[in-house]
Amino acid sequence: MSDCRKSASSPSPSSSLWLAPNPSKRWGELFFLFYTPFWLTLSLGIIVPYKLYERFAELEYLLLGLVSAVPAFLIPMVIIGQADSSMCWKDRYWVKASLWIIIFSYVGNYFWTHYFFTVLGAAYTFPSWKMNNVPHTTFLLTHVCFLFYHVTSNLTLRRLRHAIADLPEKIQWVTEAAWILALSYFIAYLETLAISNFPYYEFVDRASMYKVGSLFYAIYFIVSFPMFLRIDEKPGSPWDLPRVAIDALGAAMLVTIMLDLWRIFLGPVVPIPDSKQCIQPGLPWFPGHSVEA
Repeated sequence: MSDCRKSASSPSPSSSLWLAPNPSKRWGELFFLFYTPFWLTLSLGIIVPYKLYERFAELEYLLLGLVSAVPAFLIPMVIIGQADSSMCWKDRYWVKASLWIIIFSYVGNYFWTHYFFTVLGAAYTFPSWKMNNVPHTTFLLTHVCFLFYHVTSNLTLRRLRHAIADLPEKIQWVTEAAWILALSYFIAYLETLAISNFPYYEFVDRASMYKVGSLFYAIYFIVSFPMFLRIDEKPGSPWDLPRVAIDALGAAMLVTIMLDLWRIFLGPVVPIPDSKQCIQPGLPWFPGHSVEA
């Protein structure tokens, strides 16, 4: 490993309008994209279509999460990009991006999953070991899912900014905001649709989840997509890990506020039957806590 006293390499220009000018960020984004087919094929290309989950117990579900998420950390430690070879590990983009997503997705699973229980009528019914009534497997799978979503957002937002750079500033702002909203909703809807063949993640009303629930889920990304893009995006202004952590926590707090405002003022997407309520520990400010998992 390189000496941590060495400074980060200076950004070099990229000929692509999609890729980051920072070489470490460019390598990190491409790695996360190329890694995606591995865990996606494992989950949605093998386990779900062939219904291998029918033979899964708690251990198998946990192993699925570990096999999907752990290589995203191990591979870039072993296969070091040229841009990263002269940098301290803490200055490498993939480390910063991973830390940001770890924090954001952890808060999402630990806290926001309970909004899915109480607002969207969702329930996990597969056998699993849990933290705060949320399966450990979802913590792990969310990490790689969110890395893919946010890197995809980075590429599209970067390309959009190049395309509208000559427009008036207000038009740029409106165009970018509209794209973030559209992409957030599309990804939220697509994820719900993609896991529709997995029978152990249930909803009281699946049609309402697709239409309205996807907008609720999109709140995550409306906040996180533009914030995540900012990491090491400005040439000559690298972030350190404390700033990354604080930024992720700030994004998570903003999402929490928005979700709770929905819960208070708009309420559940569909009425949740009393039979779906449980007495297991959840979030104390939710009436009835969570839906039976």
